[in-house]
Amino acid sequence: MAIGDLSVAAGVCSTHLAQRFKELIGVAPKRRARTYRFAATVFAINPAGPIGWGDPAGGAGYFDQAHFDQAHFGHEFRAFSGLTPIWYGEDRRQFLREHPGHVLDSWLLPAD
Repeated sequence: MAIGDLSVAAGVCSTHLAQRFKELIGVAPKRRARTYRFAATVFAINPAGPIGWGDPAGGAGYFDQAHFDQAHFGHEFRAFSGLTPIWYGEDRRQFLREHPGHVLDSWLLPAD
């Protein structure tokens, strides 16, 4: 739900909603939405195999006028993980090779 729509539904201005949200949750609503979108993308991939980033990224809303926006996705991915999507995939695969049977083997974490 868009923050503007949420503020209308709550009957408050968007500034008040953002302030109250941050007081209760600890982060601004836009930051929480960005975090959720990033996590949804990472959880949608299987790092053990080849990673096609377009579908999970597009499904999480990384698009611009109905086209997958790789620059925006790459920027967001690096902001949250410190890695590009390709480096993340390589790091996850290396972790799986170096730690076979590790409890994290089946977890799709945002970063190791």
